[in-house]
Amino acid sequence: MIEKDFVVEGLRRTRIDEYLEKELERAGYGGMDVQVTPMGTMVVVYAERPGMVIGRGGKTVRAITQKLKSKFNLENPQVEVKEVDVPELNPRIMAHKIAAMLQRGMHFRRVAYTTMRRIMAAGAQGVEVTISGKIRGARSATAKFTDGYIKKCGEPSTKHVKEGFATVQLKPGVLGVYVRIMPPEVVLPDKVEIEAPKVTETPSEESEEQVEAVEDLEDLEDLEEIEDLEDLEEDLESAEETEKEDTDGEESEK
Repeated sequence: MIEKDFVVEGLRRTRIDEYLEKELERAGYGGMDVQVTPMGTMVVVYAERPGMVIGRGGKTVRAITQKLKSKFNLENPQVEVKEVDVPELNPRIMAHKIAAMLQRGMHFRRVAYTTMRRIMAAGAQGVEVTISGKIRGARSATAKFTDGYIKKCGEPSTKHVKEGFATVQLKPGVLGVYVRIMPPEVVLPDKVEIEAPKVTETPSEESEEQVEAVEDLEDLEDLEEIEDLEDLEEDLESAEETEKEDTDGEESEK
């Protein structure tokens, strides 16, 4: 049946993921992706330190490829290693970092708050860190730390929120670390953008009257200037006529 094939394929991918997480824990394993191609099976491994995944002269990656072919029956497996751009936004890497700090004996509250500050400084919209187990005493307890805005239910919580899990063995018992991160590029369906209203200024009647009054004053000033020029021209003409009469009178006397 087709459903049975999907279940078998899902189990195989889960076992491959667990194997790679165990083998590449020191390299900062951040997840994997299996792509079936006509040439074979492409396994893309995301890691914080790709050099440790490849190994000296490609020794480690060849061993992983051989293991995938023999143990998990992958047809012509090809391993491609990609570096994680921002490790702080990868929940699996951060969960393993928290587990490593708890293994060194650091207090769980200090570890959780330090990790959340790093994740939020990387640009995440929200983060949730959950540490469960014998963290305070002989009885098991759960401590949950949140920062920012993160979805807890509905489709956005399963589609956009990334999750990571890790375990750590301590003297009191095993602790579980669960990290959920909402990346910065997520746009939620309920986001609403409010645009500023556009203000259009309509000229009032008083302003129009003032403009007309100013235009009338300018016309009056132009008319006054024209009249002054005409008066000057008349004065010049009369002065020229008087000069001519004076010169004619002097010539007749001579």
